[in-house]
Amino acid sequence: MAKKWYVLHTYSGYENKVKTNLETRIETMGLEDSVFAIEIPTETVTEIREGGKRVESEKKVFPGYVLVRMELDDRSWAAVRNTPGVTGFVGSQGNPSPLTRDEYNKIMKRTSREAPKKTSTNLEVDQSVKVTNGPFTDFDGVITEVSPEAGKVKVLVSLFGRETPVELPFDSVVRI
Repeated sequence: MAKKWYVLHTYSGYENKVKTNLETRIETMGLEDSVFAIEIPTETVTEIREGGKRVESEKKVFPGYVLVRMELDDRSWAAVRNTPGVTGFVGSQGNPSPLTRDEYNKIMKRTSREAPKKTSTNLEVDQSVKVTNGPFTDFDGVITEVSPEAGKVKVLVSLFGRETPVELPFDSVVRI
């Protein structure tokens, strides 16, 4: 029987507990030859807080889901399915559907060290901001676009009586 990756649905926030419970069950039930790996895909996200302070944290890519590499048989299915915190396997009509190699690679690529870092912010379109550094320091403006991937915002700044769009890094503006 082939070793395949399956997706478990868990109570949100219980992913780490499910992983620990599952590892314990595998050991106590002697299923090391059926269940091989348990992954909780995470990625590093840089949050930009008030005043431009950057805080890096690990965020779950798919909250409420855990990946398990296993040979699916009645015994391994029952052990995994009845683990506290697990609500079921992802699949159709209650049948677990394995991930394709492509799907698994895409998920794990997001979690790799080479994956582009994500940036999040509490800045929003139509919000009034003050520019804190650069050539437009102390200018007020309104956000017209937020680009979390690039870590930038577009701000309409009033320059010589005209609205001028300016692209700035998140840490160059503060809400007013």
